[in-house]
Amino acid sequence: MRFEFDTQLQNYLILYKLFYSQLVFVILQRIFHFNYLYLAEMNTEHQNHHHLIIIGSGPAGYTAAIYAARAGLTPLMFTGLQIGGQLTITTEVENYPGYPDGIMGPEMMENFRKQAERFGTQIRYEIITEVDLNANPKRLVSDRGVEFFADAVIISTGAEAKWLGIPTEHQFKNKGASACAVCDGFFFRGREVAVVGGGDTAAEEASYLAKLCTRVHLIVRRDEMRASKIMQQRVLNTPNIEIHWNTETLELLEAEDGTGKLGSIRVQNVISKEESILPVKGFFIAIGHKPNTDIFKGQLDMDEAGYILTKPGTSFTNIEGVFASGDAQDKVYRQAVTAAGTGCMAALDAERWLAAREMNA
Repeated sequence: MRFEFDTQLQNYLILYKLFYSQLVFVILQRIFHFNYLYLAEMNTEHQNHHHLIIIGSGPAGYTAAIYAARAGLTPLMFTGLQIGGQLTITTEVENYPGYPDGIMGPEMMENFRKQAERFGTQIRYEIITEVDLNANPKRLVSDRGVEFFADAVIISTGAEAKWLGIPTEHQFKNKGASACAVCDGFFFRGREVAVVGGGDTAAEEASYLAKLCTRVHLIVRRDEMRASKIMQQRVLNTPNIEIHWNTETLELLEAEDGTGKLGSIRVQNVISKEESILPVKGFFIAIGHKPNTDIFKGQLDMDEAGYILTKPGTSFTNIEGVFASGDAQDKVYRQAVTAAGTGCMAALDAERWLAAREMNA
């Protein structure tokens, strides 16, 4: 028995050494291969010249990639910092067609990625930090300092919700705190919730939630709302919306049932300094969004908030060969399904523009 045990132990040690050696070899091989590719990329513009480059992932970017790849354009995609977009930090998605039982946001985006790659999309997990969209071809620089060139560019960099900046709000993301009532309001039907904000977005979200929830606390920091008159009137005429004027949120508090979910919020009147606790299960922040379009400023036409302006009914921007899709150009709907739709539009527009360009060459 002792001999058999020693023999087995020696065999395991040999296998371990072989495995470890092979692992080290693979790691070194990948490092050297990566460096080789990096040096090769630095050499020629021709090698990094593509028909179409897509900046940003998420529903818009991946949908654009699927359509463009199926059209034979072999698009190159740069995922950006948040790979898969905002849905990767979302739990269950119930309002996207085709998923009768719902689907987790990260899983959904993984499916999008696989489908894009299946048709030939090249995906690079890098960030574009610099662009010259007026050049011909368009010039892009990644965070590795490598230059890429494209005949056409699709922008799908998305937008980020603005948060209050209080310490505990991120603790309750997907556990009661949300920046989208249309996305997550259904999960709080029959419960008491709060909405923060005084503009049209806050008024719209409060009105939407009032149809699902027993009571909606609208927290407004000033003594008046910035929303349009018609939206203010709608809020004031909704009996289960209670407005808390001159009030700010200090803290989100955990429920006592041990689930780790939101149980209440602590608010303060900014004039009297009086504090109170609101027993809400949902907390919706509606103070606006910031589109991820800073690197395009000075080149693309944008509105005052930084959303890219497109020609009505298309994805065309003010620069030939540059197309915008998703939340980077949509400040109204901001849904995964509408982002995917505009991604499809951008791919079709880019394909037709490239075809016309080749015919006229």
